[in-house]
Amino acid sequence: MEIGVDSFAAILPDPLTGRLPSAADRMADLLAEVETADRAGLDVFGIGEHHRAEFLDSAPAIILAAAAARTDRIRLTSAVTVLSAADPVRVFQEFATLDLISRGRAELVVGRGSFGEAFPLFGLDTGAYDELFAEKLELFLQLGDTPHPTWKGRFRPALSGQGVFPRPHQPRLPLWIGVGGTPQSFVRAGTLGLPLMIAIIGGDFARFRPLVDLYREAGMRAGHAAEKLVVGVHAMGFVAETDAAARDAFFPGWAHLTARVGRERGWSPPTRQQFDSMAGPEGAFLIGDPATVAAKMLRADEVLGGVSRITFQMSTASLETAAMKRSIELLGNAVAPIVRAAPGQGTRQD
Repeated sequence: MEIGVDSFAAILPDPLTGRLPSAADRMADLLAEVETADRAGLDVFGIGEHHRAEFLDSAPAIILAAAAARTDRIRLTSAVTVLSAADPVRVFQEFATLDLISRGRAELVVGRGSFGEAFPLFGLDTGAYDELFAEKLELFLQLGDTPHPTWKGRFRPALSGQGVFPRPHQPRLPLWIGVGGTPQSFVRAGTLGLPLMIAIIGGDFARFRPLVDLYREAGMRAGHAAEKLVVGVHAMGFVAETDAAARDAFFPGWAHLTARVGRERGWSPPTRQQFDSMAGPEGAFLIGDPATVAAKMLRADEVLGGVSRITFQMSTASLETAAMKRSIELLGNAVAPIVRAAPGQGTRQD
């Protein structure tokens, strides 16, 4: 199992003073976190994409390029690229360039996005939410096949053999499909034979098993080999020396962001009781000491029938960078060895 961290470059108030850090300071801290993950032996670091005031990740490829210059081995991915609201040609060029800078460490997770701000921002119709993604994904996949594509669609000017450069360092840019809970999205990923990254930000892991089975069944029906049907999980997570310390560290930032989004969507205000339940043994939050977190990761692997990658969304911890770096170090140096030493983990072909 590969283990990593995802960040939305959240810029949150200090839980004690209520002050916001400067955007430049938060970005410097984020790059320090990626360097720490690289040194700690983690496999991957992802940067999300949002177009909101509380996040600094509207241009993830630029952040990842800065991280590539400071790291040696960690893979660098989007988490996710909102392909529906982007030009696939430009996205391909950006990540091919990142792949050259990093000498073959670039990846993408593409999806439709969980927020809608990008659509009016770029003059797109939210009513074509799914059609935009399907068409742009088709074009992006074709760009991986040839530098001179011939293609025609509804939402972008046609291509008639123009060159799309540069080409990546890797033979093909690794591409995952990011999904939430829509069955059609799981079927699409399986039919295309693409790796699946599931955002599990609440509830429990078991409720996603029928959807994972749907993905694998669709892939097998489409003729894809079982080993191509790879499943990853993106979940809320934070590691500290004790379970209580990890929960106390993560809760304020999580509550702040959840309440802010909830007011827009008509949700009830989040409570500490809800949070503790999701951080408990049956919940999907990977929050606790190393032993607790490793046990929950292995449970997710079992419940979902095999997980090849788990990435931790820990940027809502709203902590000083030293505490964030300590959590990343614990993930790499204390949690990862437990997970990798578990029966079956050393021999599975992830």
